[in-house]
Amino acid sequence: MSTRKTTLIYALPIAVASLAVGMVLASRLDFTPASSAQTIAAPPMNSAPITGPIDAQTFRNIAKATDPAVVYIRTEMKAKTQDLTDFFGGRNDDPLRRFFGGPQGPGGGDDQTPGHGGRPQVARASGTGFIILKEGFILTNNHVVEDATKIQVSLFGDDDKLYAAKLVGRDQLTDSALIQLVEKPATPLTEVRFGDSSQMAPGDWVMAIGNPFGYTYSVTVGVISATQRAYRVTDGRSNDMLQTDAAINPGNSGGPLLNVRGEVIGMNTAIITNSQSEGNIGIGFAVPSNTVRDLLPQLRQGKVVRGRIGVSVAPVPRDSFAEFGLKSPSGAIVSTVVPGGAAAKGGIEPGDVIVEFNGRPVTKYDDLVKTVTATKPGTSVPVKVVRDGKDRTLNVTVDELDLEAETSAQNRRGGGNQPAPEQNGAGFGLTLQDLTPALARRLQVPAGQGGAVVTDVDPDSGSAGGVRPGDVILSVNRRSVSSASEAARELQKVPSGGLAQ
Repeated sequence: MSTRKTTLIYALPIAVASLAVGMVLASRLDFTPASSAQTIAAPPMNSAPITGPIDAQTFRNIAKATDPAVVYIRTEMKAKTQDLTDFFGGRNDDPLRRFFGGPQGPGGGDDQTPGHGGRPQVARASGTGFIILKEGFILTNNHVVEDATKIQVSLFGDDDKLYAAKLVGRDQLTDSALIQLVEKPATPLTEVRFGDSSQMAPGDWVMAIGNPFGYTYSVTVGVISATQRAYRVTDGRSNDMLQTDAAINPGNSGGPLLNVRGEVIGMNTAIITNSQSEGNIGIGFAVPSNTVRDLLPQLRQGKVVRGRIGVSVAPVPRDSFAEFGLKSPSGAIVSTVVPGGAAAKGGIEPGDVIVEFNGRPVTKYDDLVKTVTATKPGTSVPVKVVRDGKDRTLNVTVDELDLEAETSAQNRRGGGNQPAPEQNGAGFGLTLQDLTPALARRLQVPAGQGGAVVTDVDPDSGSAGGVRPGDVILSVNRRSVSSASEAARELQKVPSGGLAQ
């Protein structure tokens, strides 16, 4: 079993590590403001090819020009000690001690104010942001400000002065948020410049600027390690990220990732850590700047609107696609259909394979999720499915996605951080559990993959020696399974003494 875990990058002591994978999460409070008539057009973007040499002055000049546009964000929020201890595995387990190895976080003292019975009533945290407009608009991560009851910003060269700010809009899927200074300095603000994140390729030089562990305006340099890395946000939903080896650590959240022209091509968001270190090990993720720029008009309105049809989907097995009546392993298998949802109303059924959505072929299952998400709610679209080997075209009217409500529902069903009910592997001596998002991240299973996790193996069974706890069952006798109950049902079909593959 892998020791890697994913960590959202906070700086101060309210940062905590998840029981399963060490993901630091903020609570889900709705601070979406009333919409405003004022809108923000996406800032200009330089799409010219990146050419020219890098010399001894390149990164120095980038830091000098960009530091004034980077800000240090400090927040206050209501502490939820009981919720956190329940969430992270037990009432006697201190999540702060688990994440930081001690009673206090690095880079600061006790940042919580005790209340009745010694329980914290106010928690404080910090992160990074960058100024995108001289009117005081700042981009940062959603998880930096999501629960904030108070937001303050300090500017480069003026660390002793704190300026009040307000939350304008936020988006959980891309972990992005727009805040605005309520108070501004007398001198003009410096804005960042945007580059084209779609031009970035593995090996391209990049620079990260942020406030890791409270060490403000730290600069690190590295390269793009990969593009379009699927980063799971919740069950069945992921966001494509830039991967970099530029050192980013807790506190870099919301800071800019810059190309060699000093243009923002990403917003630093998360890191992978291991059991020996909660800090940088060379694997960090940034939201592509193009993704966030496209959302700015909606963030300014306080709400990002996306589509949803109410299905869970899985990939088509490459070795058994013909069994579904397909000519190639393209499409998305419908695992479940939400009762009363758009798909159910349109006639989509579990077991259907969606091969086309609104006239666009579905090559991979995660492509379908992205296409649906980008579709305007209320739009009626044709959906082509293969059912029992025959093509059918159904009309579906897209619903509006409420990601926070969806996440809460998954958690109640056991799809989040609560353990799912266990199933017996009918005669094979296996105890199975649903592959939850938390377990998938811990076991490094690709985002959106369904299956059953082996939690126990009877040592006297025929499975002993060949199957171990922690193994993930994706199919039984070439039939894809998306849950423990499906795996158990398929195993029950195997004749006594028969072999399951």
